[in-house]
This record gives sequence, structure tokens and C-alpha cells, in this order.
Amino acid sequence: MIHLITGGSGSGKSAYAENELLRVGELQTDAGRYPYVYAATMRPYGEETMRKIMRHRQMRAGKGFVTLECPSGLSGVALPENRGVLLECVSNLAANELFCEDGTIKDAKETAEKIIEGIRCISRQTENLVIVTNEVNADAECYSEETERYIFLVGKVNQEIARMADRVTEVVYGIPVQVKIR
Repeated sequence: MIHLITGGSGSGKSAYAENELLRVGELQTDAGRYPYVYAATMRPYGEETMRKIMRHRQMRAGKGFVTLECPSGLSGVALPENRGVLLECVSNLAANELFCEDGTIKDAKETAEKIIEGIRCISRQTENLVIVTNEVNADAECYSEETERYIFLVGKVNQEIARMADRVTEVVYGIPVQVKIR
């Protein structure tokens, strides 16, 4: 089962995603034997990202999660046996894959294909995959060329994940709105 959860910044999507994975994972009869995997895509840099990482770790504390740092290259990730995987988040993963440290930018279509293949790889290693993404295209009318490429990439990846997903939920002000249920 793939469940895509989207929403704006600060919408409550992370807490909802975590609770959904815990709920689904507890329904499995042998669930107590395996951990949940939190596939973290954010590269820690700066004070703001460190605060966000610490807040998310505190949210998961004591709930049976093991954290696996996955800032890029999902196709090469080997997961331990698990009750389910929370992949957070697509927008960080997209930025990590698109923008190179030397300032160059990769091809958005090729990058989208790489990300989708990585998500397929992760989905083959778990029965329950919850993926968090962001709405990135509703903020302004005019962006730089680099930002336009990023928005295009995240939009393409989100569309493909939504096609693959059994469920799609948008979280609006902490309220989950079901968009797709298969």
C-alpha cells in the first residue's frame, strides 16, 4: 500500500503521516517484531533545519521508528524488515537530487525518473509506504529559472506518485481530505 500525503508548509501533514503509518502497521498480526522505518531526506544544514529535524525526532520518540538517512539515491537503499516506511519528504529529496553542490542543475525529467525508480525500489521492500510531499506551486507568479525547474520536478514526481498510490490525502490546516482511495 502506498499512501501519498501532501499539504502546505505547517499543515500538519507530518503528524498525520506518522499516525497513519502507525495505525496501518498495528493492524498487521506480527507487527510487534519489526520496527517502522523513517526514511529521512533532509540534509542537515543550518540552525533552522536542525530544529526541524529535532522536532520530527521528538514526534517519533518511543513509537518504534528507526531512522535511515536517505537524502538521495533511493534506488540503492536496502531497508531492514519493517512494519512500514515513512518517506519524508519528496520536496527535500527533489532538491537534493536536482541541485549539485558545484552549483550545476541536473535535467529535471531524468531526475524525476530517478526519484520515481527509487520510490518503486522502496515500495518493493515494504507493505506499507507513506510518502510526505509538499505543495510547491501555489505561492507566487514568477520564479527564477532554477526554481521553475524545481517546481516542475516536484510536480512531475508528485503526479507519478499519486498515480502509483492507493491513497492520496491532502492535509489542510490539520484536517485530512481524502483525494484518492483505491
